[in-house]
Amino acid sequence: MSYPEYPEQVYHREEGEVSAVLRTVDAPPEFGVAGGDAIHYLATKASTQGEFGLYRVEMSAGAGGPRTHFHKTISESFFVLDGTVRLFDGEDWVDARKGDFLYVPQGGLHAFRNDSDAPAEMLMIFAPGAPREEYFEGLAAMADATDEERAEFFVRHDSYFVE
Repeated sequence: MSYPEYPEQVYHREEGEVSAVLRTVDAPPEFGVAGGDAIHYLATKASTQGEFGLYRVEMSAGAGGPRTHFHKTISESFFVLDGTVRLFDGEDWVDARKGDFLYVPQGGLHAFRNDSDAPAEMLMIFAPGAPREEYFEGLAAMADATDEERAEFFVRHDSYFVE
């Protein structure tokens, strides 16, 4: 009998353990302001032992977003929870709505933004996990950075912009 292929075993005890972590919907965001532009760190590289990162992103009306880019080491996925998020799949911009999902493998061109006159909310998933919290929090400091500092920041955070 053949079995489906699973990843390498990482848990070796014979009994399960209590280790789940619950984050309630009313927990404040780690970055930004709830109800505006905010990011909730649901599961980070540190908390998932590097397996993935999961973030809930709140975007205010007309919040915009990053220009077209790709990643060399991580895939990125988007799941729209509410509102309309413009997603670029490398070829076309699509008005994604509640329940729509976009998966972008390593090297895939993509972008997102909220051009609508209403707030939007989505989940972003990075796999494997990466220190995206440092990226999100460091973006604000890039406004006053030199071109060289900006380029080094983006390479350090596996973000390669085009256009």
